[in-house]
Amino acid sequence: GSEAAGEQGQEEEVEDRLKEHMDNLLDKSAKTRQVALQSLRLIFSSKIFSEFLLERRLMLTDSLEKCLKKGKGEEQALAGTVLTLLCLQMGSGPEGEELFRSLKPLFIGVLTDSTASPGARQSCATAVGMCCYIAAADLE
Repeated sequence: GSEAAGEQGQEEEVEDRLKEHMDNLLDKSAKTRQVALQSLRLIFSSKIFSEFLLERRLMLTDSLEKCLKKGKGEEQALAGTVLTLLCLQMGSGPEGEELFRSLKPLFIGVLTDSTASPGARQSCATAVGMCCYIAAADLE
């Protein structure tokens, strides 16, 4: 019983940190947004949060899209990586397909933008490949 309660407490703590990092994606400071992106990358790489993210995916996707559209260099590269991990978290079901369908034009836009940093372009290329492999319903 106490072990389950301890796990529940740890899960809530991680979810609180996730919420905080998600809020920080909207901060005016690029440094704060980058730290939030790095933290989200680490958290999403370590555990599946599909239930938690399903409820918040639209807000999170919107915040990450802003980082990818308006950010520069490192911020764009991190946003592309976190979006890839979000796609992995959503999986191959309808949510993952919807996410990929909405993000694909943005990824392609950064990928083909010759003024974008090489890191951002590489991150978006990886995102297109990974998300397509995981969530694309259309074989083309």
